[in-house]
Formats: sequence, structure tokens, C-alpha cells
Amino acid sequence: MSNPISRLATGAAYGASQLPRMAWYVGHGIAMRQLARATRAQGSRPPARTDKPTPDRVRMLADIAKLLKADLENVDAGIYPFPVDRDGALWEVLDRSRLFFSDLPEVHRRRENGLTSEVLESGFRGKRPRYYLQNFHFQSGGWMTGESARRYDTQVEVLFRGTANVMRRQALPPLHEVFAGRDPAGLRLLDAGCGTGRFLDFVRQTWPRLPVVGVDLSEAYIREARSHLRGRAGTRLMVAKCEALPVADASLDAVTSIFLFHELPPKIRRGAFAEFGRVLKPGGRLVLVDSLQTGDNPAYEGSLELFPQNFHEPYFSTYVTEDFGRLAREHGLVHRRDVPAFVSKVMVFDKAG
Repeated sequence: MSNPISRLATGAAYGASQLPRMAWYVGHGIAMRQLARATRAQGSRPPARTDKPTPDRVRMLADIAKLLKADLENVDAGIYPFPVDRDGALWEVLDRSRLFFSDLPEVHRRRENGLTSEVLESGFRGKRPRYYLQNFHFQSGGWMTGESARRYDTQVEVLFRGTANVMRRQALPPLHEVFAGRDPAGLRLLDAGCGTGRFLDFVRQTWPRLPVVGVDLSEAYIREARSHLRGRAGTRLMVAKCEALPVADASLDAVTSIFLFHELPPKIRRGAFAEFGRVLKPGGRLVLVDSLQTGDNPAYEGSLELFPQNFHEPYFSTYVTEDFGRLAREHGLVHRRDVPAFVSKVMVFDKAG
């Protein structure tokens, strides 16, 4: 948008849509921390600590502002349309908040007692790979239940201070680079670990005619994604492993994966990259959005150490040191660049040829 008045109007509308949403989830975070302090006062274990630097409030607000600025600039540049977060009706938002707060005592109990695999004793043993059957984030049901699926988006937005969707959208510019000038109806994209379908929703907002496939290991999360994406024609969702994709060789123009790889053990990461190299067409693009890694931003080194202590993330310590450039080369992919996006980064790869 080259018209200054149009840019000003878009900026005002953007602030009116994003800032109250962020304030809602920041408020949840404040309440959660107050509850945690009250619990610790009753004799709980002390909070996790680190000697490494963590960002102060000024630094964090500056990095959030930079992320929001990039999001708005992408809209102004026509890379994607004005974002619609589609959080649902007020009763749905409130119900997700209820589920979030009602699970906090159970989260605290598991964290205090080191209980990370209760999901195994809930009838899921043997139904999914062992690495998947854990109480990630210490939450009830792991990734396996309907309540977990409905709770997830509130949980992750609270964690990221209302910026999770903004970070997800930063995967769209690298797709725009390779989709520009091409008929979206003739292309095909797969999202690995699609979860509740929030990123695929932004893909369909940007390219309504683009056929997309979403795969996830959780039936409950696939059901939630179907509900969120209902009415979006050309969307196929299925239960499948990212390390064993039910897709033909060289059949995809793009593969994406958002907030998944830090939850995969090293062997499965390699299996997933092998699959991505197999299913992408020559010249196809892979875009990952995930946590910062060690060395990416010195101000957040302590946060990377604290995160797996506060949220059960058994593979995070290997993720932060993973050499994704080398991993890509081993499977016919070229690492193009990393782009920081607050506490996450966008990793861009292309298949050789």
C-alpha cells in the first residue's frame, strides 16, 4: 500500500485488533504467575533459575514491537492480507480460558513431582510412538485429548504474550517468494504437525485456492483443526507421522512445520527431514518456525535454559544445539536463511534442483 493515508488506516486497524488480544493473554500470564507465587508460599519447590542472561521487560517489549512491525509491513507490502485471528465467539474464548486455568493445579502437581508420562496410563499406551506419549508442558492429556486440543491455543498464546499467531504468520513471506506469479490452484502445500490448524488458516486466507494437507499425530487435534477450518475447501487433514508422510515422492511445492521440531527427538527430526526431502519437488520450499537456538540471541540464553524446566520439553536441550544446515544437506535440502521473530525464528530451506 503506497498511499500514506491507507497505511495509517491499516496501522490503526491493526493496533485495534492485535493490542487488545495481546492484553487479554498478558493478563492471563499475570494471573498465572500470581497463582504460582501463592502456591510457592505454601511450601512448593523454588522456581527454576539460571545464571545466563534473560531479557528484561524493556528488551522484551522492544522485540515484540519489532515482530508486530514486521507483521504490519508484510500486510502493507501485500505479502498476505490483513490477518483475521478467528479466535471464535466470546463463549469459545472464555471456555478455552476456563480449561487453561482449571488445569493449572494439575500442571503444578506434575511439575512438583516430576510426573511427565501420566498420559501413558490413560489408555494411550501403544497407540502412538513412545516419544509422543508424554505430558508435554505438564498439561493433562498430553496432546491426546479433546480438552488438550481446546486448551492449547490459549496456553501457547499466554506463553508468547499473545504473539503466537504473529510468529506463525512469519512463515508466509518465504512461501510468497516461491508462489508469486504462479497459479495457487496448481500448487500443493503440506503442514507437518498442523495441530489445531491455526497456521493453515492463515495460508488459506492468503491463498484461498491453494490445496493444502495438514498432518498431525493427534486425532483430537485433527478434529479441532477440522472445526477451525470448516468451510475452507481444498483442505485435507489426516492423522500421520511427520517421519512417515502418506504423500507421493516429489509431489509437494512447499512443506511447513510450526512449533514442532523442539518436541521431536533427534532421530525423529532426521526422519522428518528425510521425508521432507522425499516429498518436495525439485526447487520446492521448506519453512520451519520454531524456538531460537543457542547462540541466536545472547539476551535470551537464560530463557532457553529455563523453558524446558518450567514446561516439560524432553527434547529441547538437543533442539537448541541442532545443526539444521547440516541436517538439510544430508537430505538434499539447501539452508537459505534464518529470520528472527521474537522468541522464535523462521528457517528457510529449498530442495536442490
